[in-house]
Amino acid sequence: MTAHAVDERELQLRRPFVLPRWVSRAAVWVPVAAAALWVLVLARNTSAGPAIREPGEFVVTLLDGVTFAGLLFVVASGFTLIFGLMRTVNMAHGSLFLGAAYVAHEIQTNMVGKDANIDARDVSLLAWILPLLAAGAVVALLGLLMQQLLLRWNQGQDLRQALITLAISVIAADQLLAHFGGVAQPLKWPGAVTHFFEIVGERYATSRLFMLGVALLVGALLWLWLNRTRMGMVIRAGVDDQEMVRALGINITLVFAITFVVGSFLAGVGGVLGGSFAGSVAPGVDGAWLLNSLVVVIIGGLGSVKGAVAGSLLYGMVVALSPAYLPAGYTYYSVIFTFALLAVVLAVRPAGLYGRAE
Repeated sequence: MTAHAVDERELQLRRPFVLPRWVSRAAVWVPVAAAALWVLVLARNTSAGPAIREPGEFVVTLLDGVTFAGLLFVVASGFTLIFGLMRTVNMAHGSLFLGAAYVAHEIQTNMVGKDANIDARDVSLLAWILPLLAAGAVVALLGLLMQQLLLRWNQGQDLRQALITLAISVIAADQLLAHFGGVAQPLKWPGAVTHFFEIVGERYATSRLFMLGVALLVGALLWLWLNRTRMGMVIRAGVDDQEMVRALGINITLVFAITFVVGSFLAGVGGVLGGSFAGSVAPGVDGAWLLNSLVVVIIGGLGSVKGAVAGSLLYGMVVALSPAYLPAGYTYYSVIFTFALLAVVLAVRPAGLYGRAE
């Protein structure tokens, strides 16, 4: 065997094995088709029932998935925005979420004049919007201080930044627990949006549609900022080629600071939305929402706002549909479908749906 033939054989052995395109497509569409058939026709022994027999339950479950996806997007968009430009995995993102919710609780209770037993009828629209904006501003300032004092000097050192923000999250969790205690604190929607309406014979809460409307507004403003302003264009350029942005003489340090402020503000808005959605603020949810953000951005692709939309919708639908359409007695297995979704997406698109391989 010649040396050339040996080299060719070694190259073939080293070349990574790639599944045929039809196999990867079948791995996605076959489970999707099977799930659709189950939900539409076969899901008899489930809490929701087959969609063709219980269309109202099906529509309500879909709305639950879409509205929850709106909340997921608001929280995860700040996380992915910071990572996309700065390559900082902000492990304190959940702490900003929880801190904003507690700040909003304090402001809302002072405006309403009650410390406990707050009812949505006590809360005016102003008593919800003002705490939302104030809480977002507070955690945006905290995020800026964190970035300038601790993260700025470690730019490009991903592991060190992740450990720093993880340490901040642990300290913040202890301080919030010490100040607010371990009992859940109330945070309510305004009374003007806490009603019910009928859809396909089922009652549905207008507060969930209000939450979706806020998420759509946030998404529209974020899109306009990133695509129609000079700063947004600089940020998108920095995501693509940070070194070229520096070479053009743009103050990338200022861009980093503004990006961290916006990402932290979005975490704060998500915290107020999440607290209002749950009806209260409790210690421990910071870790849960950090995990939610990680799942969304891994599915959608790290650094992609478009991916955050897609990841939120997929994750929200899985969270809503799996417990409703699993056989009775097996609903506690619904969490497995989240990991199954991650496995399928990463098997087909290792960088996420809209992510790009480095």
